[in-house]
Amino acid sequence: MGSATPLNIPASAAALFQDLPKGKWWGIIEYVQFEGFWYSAPRLQASLTARSNFEALDDDVILASCPKTGTTWLKALIPSIMNRTGEFKDDDSDDPLLKNHPNAFMPSLEMKIFRDTPNPDLSDMVSPRLFRTHVPYTMLSESAQKSDCKIVYITRDPKDAFVSFWHFMNTNVPPSLGKLPIDAAFESFCKGVYPFGPLQDHALGYFQESQMRPEKILFLKYEELKKDPKGQLKKLASFLGKPFVNEEEVDKILWRCSLERLKSLEVNQNGVDPWDGLAYKTYFRLGNVGDWKNSLTPEMKDRLDEITLKKLEGSDLVFGSS
Repeated sequence: MGSATPLNIPASAAALFQDLPKGKWWGIIEYVQFEGFWYSAPRLQASLTARSNFEALDDDVILASCPKTGTTWLKALIPSIMNRTGEFKDDDSDDPLLKNHPNAFMPSLEMKIFRDTPNPDLSDMVSPRLFRTHVPYTMLSESAQKSDCKIVYITRDPKDAFVSFWHFMNTNVPPSLGKLPIDAAFESFCKGVYPFGPLQDHALGYFQESQMRPEKILFLKYEELKKDPKGQLKKLASFLGKPFVNEEEVDKILWRCSLERLKSLEVNQNGVDPWDGLAYKTYFRLGNVGDWKNSLTPEMKDRLDEITLKKLEGSDLVFGSS
């Protein structure tokens, strides 16, 4: 596909393009493949920097996922679990979600912390530190893999993840580009040319590690979280070492972090994330299981299901509720 690099890419990041396989994400943006996964050049540079330099502490919590698999929900749930005091004010004035988008509570390793510097100062972060990342398991730093830090992974049926991401990007795309057609987006997704994709390989890597070290990695499915939110929230809290003491705590946090409430909060209706340039309100759409039925043809559904089955063949990983 030639050696041309995209516009507005720093020279240091553009150098990463030279000998790596290239692909067009949705036919418009050049991505590179590194160790089987696809990145934009700046994200790859930051991810490699984080892999080399991030020193995890034993009480860190890292949320890992592919984009649009339920990440935003977990960005609200995990801090709410970790920072709760056991008492809730009736007017909810003690809820930090009132004044902050969920992104603020779990900074991204590759999109914020290591984006502009190889040695960020993290001394002002309160313990336990909370982070998020979209990188595959093999891109995590050695200390993140080998320390006692906790990793929470969330995934979702690839069909719903694709449709959610397509809508998400179309609400953020510059008007000059027009709406991104679903056919081109789907073709790209099926080839795995999707931020940090292929989704199936990404999920499988974390799943296999979670099978070997369940005390280290909690593997969650969005569909199961939707079907049994109380049970899954209790499992998450116990994994994080912060089990609930009563049902009132569970109900309160589920309500505070519900999609309906988060969408209604003023802080999430206005503004743009300073690190990725995406509008806060676009992080909240439907959150439904099976929404892919409203966008994909039967042929598209069958094709993506076939790709998923082939990639997961021989493993115990099944998407959806098991």
